[in-house]
Amino acid sequence: MGIELRHLRYFIAVAEELHFSRAAERLGMSQPPLSQQIRDLESALGVRLLRRTNRRVELTAAGQFYLDAAKDIVARVDDAGDMARRAERGEIGELQVAFTRSTPLSDVFPRAIRAFRDAYPAVRLVLQERNTLQQVECLLDGRQQVGLVRGTRVPPALVTHKLVDDPLVAVLRADHPLARRKRGSLQMEELADENFVVFVRAAGTGIHDQLLTMCRNAGFVPRIAQEAGESSTMIGLVAAGMGVAVLPRSLRQVQVKGVAYVAIDSPDAASALYLTHRRDDASPLVKAFMKLMLKA
Repeated sequence: MGIELRHLRYFIAVAEELHFSRAAERLGMSQPPLSQQIRDLESALGVRLLRRTNRRVELTAAGQFYLDAAKDIVARVDDAGDMARRAERGEIGELQVAFTRSTPLSDVFPRAIRAFRDAYPAVRLVLQERNTLQQVECLLDGRQQVGLVRGTRVPPALVTHKLVDDPLVAVLRADHPLARRKRGSLQMEELADENFVVFVRAAGTGIHDQLLTMCRNAGFVPRIAQEAGESSTMIGLVAAGMGVAVLPRSLRQVQVKGVAYVAIDSPDAASALYLTHRRDDASPLVKAFMKLMLKA
């Protein structure tokens, strides 16, 4: 006969009660089947666990040792079941999330991260900064589970959810005439004669192509003077007089001396931030994170 978990639970009840009737009542069964189960357990082990007399039940030395081991096994099994249920609910585990450089500057990101950590303290949240193209690659090969990207041109294996629209602003030297005038916004066509500092396409932000579209809609082709891979580099190049840039408004928090951020009065002057994950990812952790982010 093989030893099953129920045999351990039966034995623990008898060993703790030292009385078959009370143990049977505790287990919700009658005494004769319980006595038979204990005999079966002893037979399978080949040792006597309990010493029975007409008046009392006592543990043998082997029984005392087996009781400690049985309790440990049952506790481990119960813990394993609890952990499995918590994992199914997305309460434990590890979640790999990547984001673009400007994402932490938006209000929604820190708010959602705090909410997730409060709601799921046992989850190890691994955060990585990657550009959009890097994130797509990492999502496809499994190195990350959730991404925060700009632009929706992703492979069919990924699905996106719009998180927030981040308005685009013109980044100008503070002494630029468009930055000094009283009106707090500008028309895109007013930048037609400017040199532009732009993202390299390899940065994968989507803003490069969006800028070209905005300029085309305004009736001109931008004169690109310098390309850069990081938004902070672009802002520094604007301060150095290399040209103007168009970046998400959230980057206004990057304080560079001699630079001004001016709103662009145009309906296409916005860069949407999207949540993305693998279409076939059924992880409860991913679902929990997505729910909190979209609600934040």
